[in-house]
Amino acid sequence: MSTPAESAEALDPAVAADAGHAEDTDHQHPDHDPPKEPAGSSIVFTVTLVILVGLALFGRKLFAGLFTDDGVRTWATMFVGVTVQALPFLVLGVLLSAALTAFVPASFFAKALPKHPALAVPVASASGVVLPGCECASVPVSAALMSRGVTPAAALAFLLSAPAINPVVLASTAVAFPGQPKVVLARAVTSLGVSMILGWLWLATGRGSSWLRMPKNRHADGTSKADVFRSSMLHDFLHAGGFLVIGAAAAATLNVVVPREWLDHVAGNLLLSVLVLGLLAVLLAICSEADAFVAASLTQFSLTARLAFMVVGPIVDVKLIALQAGTFGPKFAARFAPATFLVAVVSSLLVGWWLL
Repeated sequence: MSTPAESAEALDPAVAADAGHAEDTDHQHPDHDPPKEPAGSSIVFTVTLVILVGLALFGRKLFAGLFTDDGVRTWATMFVGVTVQALPFLVLGVLLSAALTAFVPASFFAKALPKHPALAVPVASASGVVLPGCECASVPVSAALMSRGVTPAAALAFLLSAPAINPVVLASTAVAFPGQPKVVLARAVTSLGVSMILGWLWLATGRGSSWLRMPKNRHADGTSKADVFRSSMLHDFLHAGGFLVIGAAAAATLNVVVPREWLDHVAGNLLLSVLVLGLLAVLLAICSEADAFVAASLTQFSLTARLAFMVVGPIVDVKLIALQAGTFGPKFAARFAPATFLVAVVSSLLVGWWLL
């Protein structure tokens, strides 16, 4: 059986270099404890909770001049709705991530994916169909894949495809657009294409870059699998949960601030309507299992514009950007999110022109 470092080398030289460096360090300090994760995620989580408690106690007085009582209630409803919608899938992703870390040997991924990174990307994109979750689940799972030696390009392709082409999302799209199977097909084709394009784009421009914070193994040799699973689950939940709360609060705030009347003025222009609905998907941060029903209700917009809404939402929204920043670093999110949005919008226009 190959070692984690050998598996990483088979998949990505940059990962192999990191793994080799880690092995050298271990040989030099055989008795050292594994490096502890920075307390940033716990601090963010605690500060967020304090802020939210303060808003709950004093929100009406603080925002009385900015929002009506109805606006405050809308904000609270949106915040709770986004959080409650996403939390079960975040828990699912955390459980899957912890299970991958504790029970799946790194050599498995070297055998499951093609050794050439360019070929591993489409395989990873297609495998996203097996995860019935949303974007909150895909972030910790893709991080666990990277930490187990999977090339980042393939892990990122999985991150983008899993919340967009899984059976639950496609089924909900079919229900939201009855008698219009072309909408389901267009969504699947566009989302799959975007995930592969971004994976290959990473291979071409981001490979070996310093702005992707690679997840590291946080456990010493000899730690039991049960302890690894438990500690990984608690760490990932606190780490991702704090950023999820921040993203949900931002989505609720933007939902209240942006006037809905603005949408009526842009529906008649195809390019502008695609951009507006793409931005709206980023700001509203609706779970991928529910966004098709929102898109179906925007009847003043064309099917192509609504396709952009459904393609952009699961792969780049405010809560997902926050989760990516917390998991892979803010430098990564600052580059990856705009590139994802641009590719998703252009792909939606092309597929919409072709199929819709």
